[in-house]
Amino acid sequence: MKTSKLFGLHSVQAALDYSPKSINKAWVDSQRQDKRLSQAIEDLLDLGIEPEKTERKKLDKLAEGNNHQGIIIEVEMPGELTESDLKTALQTLPGTALFLVLDNVQDPHNLGACLRSCDATGVHGVIITKDNATGITPTVCKVASGSAETVPVYQVTNLSRTLRWLKDQGLWIFGAAGEAEQTVYQADLTVPLALVLGAEDKGMRRLTREQCDILVNLPMLGQVSSLNVSVATGVLLYEVLRQRLS
Repeated sequence: MKTSKLFGLHSVQAALDYSPKSINKAWVDSQRQDKRLSQAIEDLLDLGIEPEKTERKKLDKLAEGNNHQGIIIEVEMPGELTESDLKTALQTLPGTALFLVLDNVQDPHNLGACLRSCDATGVHGVIITKDNATGITPTVCKVASGSAETVPVYQVTNLSRTLRWLKDQGLWIFGAAGEAEQTVYQADLTVPLALVLGAEDKGMRRLTREQCDILVNLPMLGQVSSLNVSVATGVLLYEVLRQRLS
């Protein structure tokens, strides 16, 4: 199990709330006294973890110059799952299948934000590419605010092959593309599906696009031609949820 350091009150509190068992160790500023830091220390003590009180210079070094707000923790990082894990999970899914597929998304902030939306909307898992894409990193975990521990992330070698396999299992493959002829609001999203979004600058690759059964877009009424991939993911997933709840 790989470990990493998280810093800052928000990240530490997210770890305390969502994955307290992953916390191994903690360091706090011996000179800082405030309510939020005191509460975090109390929560750590409740877990049986006594933070090491240290000087600010050491904290600065551990955080590599980032703003740590007087607290740093060492955590066991959640890992990516495999194609074999995906095949096993698909056999025991609760409810109608819903997966998010990210084709070569490289920005960890985007992956982290996507995981938060996935957790909120009941996505069964996120499928990412092994090459030319970000995996689970400390930045992803920080942005995800606990969702990296609750949403399975499956890393696959050949995305096109995986999408073909998903179709064989009865899932529809919906791709998000600006040039699509129908909007997401015109599509039936109540079916078992995998929603595919492409990289931040290039969109879906050709082989990925060819595996899509249906392409949908988001209406764009202003001058901007596209949305950030994590923003688009949130809008699309909530439309899926809206249709399924109604």
